[in-house]
Amino acid sequence: QVQLVESGGGLVQPGGSLRLSCVASGLSVMNSTMWWYRQTPENAREWVALIMTADVTNYVDSVKGRFTISRDGARNTVYLQMNDLKPGDTAVYYCNHQHSWGQGTQVTVSS
Repeated sequence: QVQLVESGGGLVQPGGSLRLSCVASGLSVMNSTMWWYRQTPENAREWVALIMTADVTNYVDSVKGRFTISRDGARNTVYLQMNDLKPGDTAVYYCNHQHSWGQGTQVTVSS
């Protein structure tokens, strides 16, 4: 059974940074395509970043150049480094693999 546990969210000022973590069990993050999504009360859940085998990555246009997805096989963890955060990045961020989702971590960008 796959379990995903996110952490690292919080309150940050515009221009600040956060690093989200997603600890996985029941799968190897190194052999799996892993996604980060985000959701606000007003909008549908949208994908933010993904990392595939061979470390191919992709990002939604709104975060390109600011967010970086990576993974650590020894810790079986996927990360989302978020820099130059904007109020529009405020959302609950979720880790995903196929049909498995974590519980989410809240990111709030506000002065």
